[in-house]
Amino acid sequence: MNIMTFSALAEPNRLGMVELLRSGPLTVGEIAEHLGLRQPQASKHLRVLLEAGLVEVEAVANRRNYRLRSEPFRALASWLEAYRNIWNERFDNLDIYLQKMQAEGNKPQAGESEPKET
Repeated sequence: MNIMTFSALAEPNRLGMVELLRSGPLTVGEIAEHLGLRQPQASKHLRVLLEAGLVEVEAVANRRNYRLRSEPFRALASWLEAYRNIWNERFDNLDIYLQKMQAEGNKPQAGESEPKET
């Protein structure tokens, strides 16, 4: 996993751009409009995403269309999967522990009598 990926996605405007581009290619102007940015700001953020390899650009006449590249996101998903498995195992262990504690909590302690029904 590339540190540039995390650095690029850590900035809220760039993450917003990635979310926008999930639905398909957009121009700098369209991205800027959706996010309420000035076009030069949007261009700077897109340059960071481009350098991180998260987007690619296609020039069509005088327009530059940006689109997401799937490879870095597949790599990110694969990297996260290893951690997801660790956390799932830990949550499963916690669930077992809590169920055990709950079952033990319903038993009378030494010296206590069974709860009486009224």
